[in-house]
Order: sequence, then structure tokens, then C-alpha cells
Amino acid sequence: MEIPIFPLNGAVLFPGTSLPLNIFEKRYIEMVDYALSKERYIGMIQSDEKNKLYNIGCIGKIHSFSETTDGRYLISLQGTNCFKVKKELEKKYKAKEETLSLTQDSLRAKNQTLDKLQTSLELLKQNSESALKARIADNEKLMEKIADRENELVDKIAKVNELEGLITRQKQAMADLKEKLSDALLNFEDKGLTVEARNGKVYVSMENKLLFKSGSWTVELEGKRAISRLGDVLAENPDISILIEGHTDNIPYSGRGSLNGNWDLSTKRATSIVNTLLENLEILPQNLTAAGRGEYLPIASNSTIDGRAANRRIEVILSPKLDEISQIINTLD
Repeated sequence: MEIPIFPLNGAVLFPGTSLPLNIFEKRYIEMVDYALSKERYIGMIQSDEKNKLYNIGCIGKIHSFSETTDGRYLISLQGTNCFKVKKELEKKYKAKEETLSLTQDSLRAKNQTLDKLQTSLELLKQNSESALKARIADNEKLMEKIADRENELVDKIAKVNELEGLITRQKQAMADLKEKLSDALLNFEDKGLTVEARNGKVYVSMENKLLFKSGSWTVELEGKRAISRLGDVLAENPDISILIEGHTDNIPYSGRGSLNGNWDLSTKRATSIVNTLLENLEILPQNLTAAGRGEYLPIASNSTIDGRAANRRIEVILSPKLDEISQIINTLD
């Protein structure tokens, strides 16, 4: 018969006697479970100081059994007869005990590994949640920036559209102004007066033969008539900047009076045109600017009589005011 052995020093069982036992170690609880599943026999035996089993022991039969709330077994063994341990059974017991010990060690190691894995998993979850929250926060900030940029872009597009509309209206206004001036000054075109549009501006060019006598800056009667017609149109367009430029040929000034050459003469002639225009009280003085260019911006060669005559001129340069355009452009920065 093969029965489980319970080596327990200090606990002696003889045939016909009983022995109460308090079982709490796991391996011995398993031993009791095994005995209860068989014929309820357990072999009690002593060991020497080197934990080597003695050859003789006593077989006890479990005749009472109870389990405590904390998992301990309270049993009582009734001694039946003595037994002798065979060598191979001792080896088999030791092998099983060693296997059990190894199994328990392996289980403890696995439990430790499982605990570490569980801890790592918890840390991973925490880190993942933190990283996810951080990523979500970053994405939210990025979306806010994108929304702000989109709003800025919408505003800029609206301002660009406004700017394009304003430029288009100004171009049309200058085209209309050119047509009005051409109609108003039609009778003077064969007297050295021209009206043309260039680079978004309107140029009214008048040769000096229409306006002044040689060496003079006093506007002649026919010139005043032309300037009056010009003033009537300009009075109807208060949003136009008016630049009056005086030009001469390269023949040095030799007339009477305290003039410092052609540059001074061209300036006085430009100023005379400004004063003539201001006789129309509806023209705003702040829209007018007089400038003398002397001989330094010729439009023809000064080597011929006709070329010098073309260079002696007054140019009235009309351009749209750019204040509103500048304000819109500044808001686009």
C-alpha cells in the first residue's frame, strides 16, 4: 500500500493511540486532501538531525476532520499499525517533495513576474492616458491656432476684395475724369494742349505758347480760359490730388526780373497756374501742389526749335488719393 508520509518530529503515534493535528502548511493540507480522497491513511514518521527519515513509522487513519475559517485543517489520527519505509519509497517521496518545492518556487516566481507585469501594465496605462491627454490638449491648441489663422485669412480676403474694388472704382473714376477733361478742353487741343492717361494717372500737358509769353510767368487770357475749363472739372472731383509741374528748355533764362535761372522760372509758372485754379473757390487748396522741374525732364530734344517748344510746358498731373488704399494695405501686415 502506498500512503502519504508526514515527517513530524515531536509528534509520536503508536498503534491504538490517537494524535490530534493542526494542519496549516499548504503541502500538508494537500497531503490531507489526498488521504481523504483515498483510504484516509497517513504515515507518521520521525527524522534525525539531518532530516533523514527513520525506517519505522506508524500508520494513522483520519477518524475526525474539520476546517477552520482561515483554511486550516483540524484532524485526529487513530494509530493502526507500524510500517517500514522502503528505500525506493523514500526516494520517491523525496523526489515528489523536491518536485513540489520546485513547483512552488516556480509558482512564486511566476506570481512575482505576474505582479511585475501587472505593475508595468498599470504604469503603461497611466503613461498612455497621460500621453493621450497631452496629445489631445496639443491638438486642441493646434485647432484653435488653425481656426484663428482661418479667421485672419477670411478677414484678409475680405480686405483684399475691398482693396480690389476700391482700385477698380478709382481706375474707372480716372477714366471718367480723362473723358470729361478731353470734352472740356477739346477747343484747346490744337493750341498745344493734350490730355492722356498713363499709369493710373491723367496728364494734362499745356505748351507755354498757350499760357505765357517768353520769359514771363503771367498767365495769358487764352491760357486763363483753358485753366478755367480745367478748374470746372477739377472742382467736381475733390478726391483727386493735383500736381502742377513747370518745365523749361535748356536755353538759360535771360529775361528781366530777379530770377535764378530756368528752375526758378518753372517754379513761378507752376505757382501761377495754382493761383489761377484757386480763382475757382470750389477747388480745395490742400489738393494742389506746385513744383518746378526746370530743364531736367525734357520730353523732346532741345537741339531743335520744335523740341524746345515741346519742352517748355506746364503739366497738370491728376492722381487718385491713396489714403484709403494705404489704410487697407496697412491692415494686411
